[in-house]
Amino acid sequence: MTSIIIIGGGIIGTLIARELAKYQLAVTLIEKEVDVAFGSTKANSGIIHAGYDDQPHTVKAQLCVRGNQLWPILAQQLHIPFTQPGSLVIATSSEDYASLEALLQRGKQNRVPSLQLIDNPRILTRREPHLTPHAIAALYAPTAGFTSPYEAAIAAAENAQANGVRLIRGQPVQRIIIKHGKIAGASTPNGFWPADYIINTAGLNSDTISSLAGISSFSIQPVKGEYLLYDKQVPNIVNHILFPVPTLQTKGIVVTQTVHGNLLVGPTATATLHKHDCATTIAGHQEIITEATKLVPLLNQYPAQTIASFSGIRAEADTKDFIIATYDDPYGFINVAGIKSPGLTAAPAIAQQITTILNDYIGSLKEKERVKLTRTPIPRPQTTVQDTETMKLITNRPRFGHLICRCEHVSEGEVIEAIQRGASTLDGIKYRTRAGMGRCQGGFCTPHLIQVLSHQTGMKVETITKRGGMSHILSSPIKPHWSCEDT
Repeated sequence: MTSIIIIGGGIIGTLIARELAKYQLAVTLIEKEVDVAFGSTKANSGIIHAGYDDQPHTVKAQLCVRGNQLWPILAQQLHIPFTQPGSLVIATSSEDYASLEALLQRGKQNRVPSLQLIDNPRILTRREPHLTPHAIAALYAPTAGFTSPYEAAIAAAENAQANGVRLIRGQPVQRIIIKHGKIAGASTPNGFWPADYIINTAGLNSDTISSLAGISSFSIQPVKGEYLLYDKQVPNIVNHILFPVPTLQTKGIVVTQTVHGNLLVGPTATATLHKHDCATTIAGHQEIITEATKLVPLLNQYPAQTIASFSGIRAEADTKDFIIATYDDPYGFINVAGIKSPGLTAAPAIAQQITTILNDYIGSLKEKERVKLTRTPIPRPQTTVQDTETMKLITNRPRFGHLICRCEHVSEGEVIEAIQRGASTLDGIKYRTRAGMGRCQGGFCTPHLIQVLSHQTGMKVETITKRGGMSHILSSPIKPHWSCEDT
């Protein structure tokens, strides 16, 4: 059987793994972090772009529009949060208006459906009551939406594994083995993994992985983007995804709601020399507020309602376009690199394109007789509502009635199932259940999560980490004030 290694467990790598799992292939997904979605996937806006922003005839433009069409189906199959409120690009000057007209024409060239230029401020006010009074027009894209990128990657990985993909975590690829001009496999600290084909989806490290195969035709230029996340107590003050008029460098500071009901603003765009520089800054915070309030002045009324600031690093290639490339030497190596925005949007289309490439390589991919296209999510009991389904679940599985995270109403049962599905860190639990993502940012639930994780895995509490590596929470055992055995 043809063997394939995918390097990198972000949204691109996991969706490719899921797509290839439909065929008679031996697929191995190798992720250097202790869990999938721990790279750029964990920290971005989650926006599914309509596709009007990208230059026509680029790889980005083609795959963005196709990916946008695929996301509703994908979200339904994987049971991940997804919504399409549409987006508005806001113009506040005559120069901005000219830019909207250019975006409209670009969108039509890219075949973005149902784009509309709204040049009546009264219509804008009805659509967005809190929009700046300086708004004179907007480009409306009804197909724009948003999702939870880390939940999508986790769900895709689970579905891929259910269909036979082998997932290796916590193992960086150190060498790519080439014999007689062809891919032979890859080595990690745990040994050698044979492969006929290697797909490089290593994100920020994709240029490094490519160079291991002897291909140094591009470099990744990291760009840091900072965000601010608001408490759910801030009212829903926007109805669409709000963009300023984009520049050549960035789509600008966005104001939007997340799929979980928080207001999110950002990102900035700052070039950095360090691929893992995720520090947040006062300057970044100030830039976000300054630019966001130009779109929604009401944000000035909630200066103390931010519950988290974070940043992500975009893997921008010096080619300024997605790199999806095959090579004669070494034969069998495929680069999927430089996948910055709209990479999340394009991800399912990229997965399909890689399948087409492999089909051409191999001759004809043979579909498996049985493939599971859907994925069952972790049960989410409404612990504050006494409905029939909730009571039935809690009766049969009592730990789903024991609340651990008060902010996000996450039960012990959900945490246990997240661990059983592969979470081995606090962030792994958080990305699967939202425990620790609420108002107190884990101030209440962290000790409970440590206890449950220790009890379920046998790990000593002082060895438990936030996200692997040296991110330990405790330096010594703690005296428990609550025990998993109490329920």
